[in-house]
Amino acid sequence: MKHESNRIYLNDENGNMIAEVTFPAISENAVNIDHTYVDDSLRGQGIAGKLMEEVVKQLKEENKKANLTCSYAVKWFEKNIQYRDLLLSKDY
Repeated sequence: MKHESNRIYLNDENGNMIAEVTFPAISENAVNIDHTYVDDSLRGQGIAGKLMEEVVKQLKEENKKANLTCSYAVKWFEKNIQYRDLLLSKDY
């Protein structure tokens, strides 16, 4: 997986983006996880979950919190309650 400041993504062997999570900054210490995408050919393989784990790792390293507007991210954090301390709001 490749990391950018507000994006983590995966390309196939031809350089085409096949999975992505975006989390633009909303303040100096917070991001908004707003989009998760996984190509149809990869669905059901846990790729989106792996993307979210990478986001969590980056949030912890940068000491940031997250707002969630992506429906997948909301569901993921509901299932992975051990990371709820990284959320700006606990109302998800």
